[in-house]
Parts: sequence; C-alpha cells; structure tokens
Amino acid sequence: MANITKLEFEALDLTGKNYLSWILDAEVHLVYMNLGYTIKEGNEMSQQDRAKTSFTLILCGEKVTDQDMLEKTFSTFHASNVLLQQQYRERGFRRYSELISCLLVAEQNNELLMKNH
Repeated sequence: MANITKLEFEALDLTGKNYLSWILDAEVHLVYMNLGYTIKEGNEMSQQDRAKTSFTLILCGEKVTDQDMLEKTFSTFHASNVLLQQQYRERGFRRYSELISCLLVAEQNNELLMKNH
C-alpha cells in the first residue's frame, strides 16, 4: 500500500465540492482501465464479476491482503472507541468481508436503537 499517494486524479473532497469533476475523472479512468462497462446501468455482469472489479478499483490494482485491510479498518476507529476496537480485534476476523458484515449489522442495530429511543 506504499503507492496509495500516487493518484491518477484529484481525490473527492470531503465536502463534495469537486464531485462533478471527480465523477468525470473517475469515469474516464475506469474507461482507460477497460472497466467502464462496470458502472453502466443494466450491465450483464454477475455479482461475482462486479465484486472482483470493485476490488480491483478499490485497491488500484495493488496486491493488498485481508490482514492489511483489517488493520487499516481498525486503525480508523475514533480514539474514543479504543475499547470497541480492541473487542473487534479479539474476535479474530480472518477476512475483511467478515468484519465489514459484522460492522454493518452493528450499524443497523444502532440505528434501530436510536429510532426506538
């Protein structure tokens, strides 16, 4: 993940101010990588092929292990959630998809609790 700072185009601003230029740049970049068809509505790709293409896009063609992605996700937890971070680490996830599934369920449960409160 050493080449992560080497961008093909400007990153999307957190405020979304450069969204239009970013989406155009992203589309051009996908076409250049022969992946443009993946973002077209109604394409006939299987779910497995779509996931494989997104994985290539997210990682920009670089080899990154599940352990790298798990560690990156754990490191993004807010400082006030250190205990929560440790709890997720202790669960011993081996695959990134397992962690993300667990986090999505926790997020849905939290939203439900907030609505009921």
